[in-house]
Amino acid sequence: MSRIENQFTVQFWGVRGSIPCPGPNTVRYGGNTPCVEMQVAGKRLIFDGGTGLHVLGQSLLRQMPIEAHLFFTHSHWDHMQGFPFFVPGFVKGNNFHIYGAIAPDGSTVEQRLNDQMLHPNFPVPLQIMQANLHFHDVQPGQPIHINDITVETAALNHPGEAVGYRVNWRGGAAVYVTDTEHFPDTLDENVLWLARNADILIYDSTYTDEEYHSPKSPKIGWGHSTWQEAVKVAKAANVKTLVIFHHDPAHDDDFLDQVGAQAFAKFSGAIMAREGMVLQVPVSVPLSESFSVSNFSA
Repeated sequence: MSRIENQFTVQFWGVRGSIPCPGPNTVRYGGNTPCVEMQVAGKRLIFDGGTGLHVLGQSLLRQMPIEAHLFFTHSHWDHMQGFPFFVPGFVKGNNFHIYGAIAPDGSTVEQRLNDQMLHPNFPVPLQIMQANLHFHDVQPGQPIHINDITVETAALNHPGEAVGYRVNWRGGAAVYVTDTEHFPDTLDENVLWLARNADILIYDSTYTDEEYHSPKSPKIGWGHSTWQEAVKVAKAANVKTLVIFHHDPAHDDDFLDQVGAQAFAKFSGAIMAREGMVLQVPVSVPLSESFSVSNFSA
């Protein structure tokens, strides 16, 4: 078995929320909207299709043909605006399994991706894509199985609804929980369940508590959380590494440096999401496979 088939990695291609914000003040953390890639047991899982998906797509052109599983949390613009610019989707011979929950209006993820590429919004329709696109409706609370990988799902607290995902493989777990708003008097049971004993928790920390409760411009009801709430969840769920994610476009690099220092002071496992960052999830490797890998490497 090859080394990559024994690995579980998480790579960040887009870490911002709301709108892309490229510029000299966002270079260190990045300005692309959400896209996180997990490579698990030789399978490629992609979470959300913000503008970071375009950057990921460019890197994949050297590896074709490509097969990947693309999971959407929801279809607000910042999470799907990179899909029409995902170049591997236009290349015949590539295969993509695309997952998303049915929206409150009854539309499927296929319908919503199709609608954003119709005139007058976009010059070419979804049907121009030459890759094989297989669409799957997600039912929050129901697991998804990809060989021996299990992807657990749960509903999040967000206007228009959203889905959180937990990827489990060989005792390792990485959780993607973005676009969720915390409750005022209790921790979200769905979030706690997804995050339970996770190696990595990627959590929507768009605001600070001060911004969220600002007397002049409160963010209550906007569908996002704070880094302080992220720390509460991480501690309560016994998370090893907390990734502060979905940075507000108004937060420049210096501001995020401050957030990172404050979060680390409260929880030593807290780190800030940055474009290009790669994290390893520890997994249990059967002795027989460990032996074969070491022999092959020698």
